[in-house]
Amino acid sequence: MPPVPPAPSAPPAPFAPSSPARRSALTLALAGVAVSLTATPAAADSSACTHHFSGPQICVRLDGRGATNAVTGIWTNPPAHVGSRAVSLYRNGRLAGTGTATRSGKALMYTWPAHHTGRDTELCVKFRGSRRTACQTTR
Repeated sequence: MPPVPPAPSAPPAPFAPSSPARRSALTLALAGVAVSLTATPAAADSSACTHHFSGPQICVRLDGRGATNAVTGIWTNPPAHVGSRAVSLYRNGRLAGTGTATRSGKALMYTWPAHHTGRDTELCVKFRGSRRTACQTTR
């Protein structure tokens, strides 16, 4: 008996409705995009570093939202023998506080607790022994 040829396959449906799970995922994704487009810009979760590669690399990091931020001063490449160093925080050019940065891995770091830093405020950090200053402006 000769072999029976396979049955012709049905043409694909022009549009197959998606599953409820896919529709829910798409709805959530679109809602997230809409919220991110309408949200006010965060003042923080940003950082700035000096751009001189032949010396101390100093950074300032802001963590927060709006006008409330924690400020971290970071010296990314201190000399290997330095375990701690005084660091100063400046707010719009005026001394706002000092602390002692301690070694965390290869860097020295100090964080000032979250507080009202204001909007359009220039926050700068400077480490003792370095002429470099890193600044970031809140939004």
